[in-house]
Amino acid sequence: MTSHHMPLPFRPFQLIGRTVLGGLREIGHIASFSGRVITACVTPVIYPREVVRQCIKIGFYSLPVIGLTAVFIGAALALNIYTGGARFNAEQFVPNIVVLGITRELGPVLVGLMLAGRVSAGIAAEIGAMRVTEQIDALLTLSAKPERYLYAPRVIAGIATLPILVLVADIIGVLGGWLVAVGALNFNGALYLRNTWSFVTGNDIWSGLIKAAVFGGIISLMGCYQGDRSKGGAGGVGRAATLAVVGAAVLILASNYILTSIFVRIGL
Repeated sequence: MTSHHMPLPFRPFQLIGRTVLGGLREIGHIASFSGRVITACVTPVIYPREVVRQCIKIGFYSLPVIGLTAVFIGAALALNIYTGGARFNAEQFVPNIVVLGITRELGPVLVGLMLAGRVSAGIAAEIGAMRVTEQIDALLTLSAKPERYLYAPRVIAGIATLPILVLVADIIGVLGGWLVAVGALNFNGALYLRNTWSFVTGNDIWSGLIKAAVFGGIISLMGCYQGDRSKGGAGGVGRAATLAVVGAAVLILASNYILTSIFVRIGL
């Protein structure tokens, strides 16, 4: 048997090994990049004007899409819970489950996924365009660290604004559920709101806001990371934006499960 035919049985293992090593290398790159950016976030010098500008871009301009998403999610959730509850004569629990589902899970996760599409892709495209036109290299020649001037303000803005957006989404989502319950399901409006208010706890709201801060960091970091690594002109920038959205969405869902497990364990 010639040496040319020897590797054939081992090629699947070769492919698996290469994939695993590539995945581990990517995790290492992300961890190293995140470490540098987070260090820049918590040490001086911070650029407050740039942070405020990014807060407006990430937070204020995202309000319309967040509001629309939340109202329809609340409305659909109320209808589904009513349909399921009717099988057990438990329709009266609609306000309780709607507010619990929105504040603990659907609010932070859906806001995070919507902003992964809007913000993460935008950051990746912006940073990517700066990378391929060598503006980031120009910053380095001027002894200005891109981690401090470009990336840290975006990450700080993401962590600061996402909890506010989630709080707004919680309120609008509950309102969407109320509108459907009162308009289509013949609930008493005042009783619905009273049940909602008496059932929801501070822990329900806080757990969602903690998740939102983590998701905000993930969204901004992935946008910065993929933008920083982009190369090859316009095609590379587009690819970076796509990878940022996919990476942020997967990390949001994975970290949501981990955070939920921790909250259940500590009773939050």
